Amino acid sequence: QVQLVESGGGSVQTGGSLRLSCTASTMKYCMGWYRQNPGKNAEEVAHIDAYGTTSYGEFAKGRFTISKDRARNTLYLEMNSLKPEDTATYYCAADSGVPIGVGRGTLCTDSTSYNYLGQGTQVTVSS
Repeated sequence: QVQLVESGGGSVQTGGSLRLSCTASTMKYCMGWYRQNPGKNAEEVAHIDAYGTTSYGEFAKGRFTISKDRARNTLYLEMNSLKPEDTATYYCAADSGVPIGVGRGTLCTDSTSYNYLGQGTQVTVSS
């Protein structure tokens, strides 16, 4: 079992920045963030694999940066140039990934499908 605890959410104005943190009891091969609003589908923000390879949702490219500190078992999401449409609950997620064949490594899929989830942290961006 993996415990994930997010922090760093809050309220900011348009154009502001926030850094979310996720402390994990253990880091998995795939670590990511997704967001969700009530009644809406979850939406991947970004994920990162054990080698540091990252992937972002289109809306996050150029504004958000995912990173991790393995020594601290912590995942980060730096969010800049925030917009009102970024308002959501942001969830940290972790997964072992999908094996893609003998000797071919492991694939990290969309973080909305990961097995381990945090409790979420609210981000509110006002205009």
